[in-house]
Amino acid sequence: MMSHDPVELVPYDPQWPQAFRRIRDRLLALLPQALSIDHIGSTSISGMAAKPLIDIDIVLPGLGHIEEATAVLLAEGYEPRGNRYDDEVWAFLSRGSVPRQRVYLCPAGNGTHRNRLAFRDYLIAHPEVAAEYAALKRRLAGEFRMDGDGYTAHKREFVDAIVARALADDR
Repeated sequence: MMSHDPVELVPYDPQWPQAFRRIRDRLLALLPQALSIDHIGSTSISGMAAKPLIDIDIVLPGLGHIEEATAVLLAEGYEPRGNRYDDEVWAFLSRGSVPRQRVYLCPAGNGTHRNRLAFRDYLIAHPEVAAEYAALKRRLAGEFRMDGDGYTAHKREFVDAIVARALADDR
């Protein structure tokens, strides 16, 4: 499904970590079986321009837990956005909340989740790389203003390169 929302980057909002903690507490109450609930994406990187959307990974003990957790999120008014990365990651969007939330369910040991944390932590540890990423995002947001999928696709190469570097550093 094409996203027709314009790509809107806003300056970093110091309220985002607080908003995440509030959402996490609520999600933990709804999904006590979650092993972790992590703030990912650009809103988790201090100073980073971002879409005003809090990205959250919920790690469940295993695939057997996805169905029940999905039912809980749907009952809370989250919209299902499908299985995005063919990697056992299911996405949900909460449009009604401020800021908006995009929540992902994934099983323990999930590769996409590991990569997202590696990317986030690398950018937090390397402000010069974060600045490079911010500049890339601003350029792409101008270029792909009405094409969210194109915007995301063109960030992919940079993100993949950083993830590879971060995981190599971890060994």
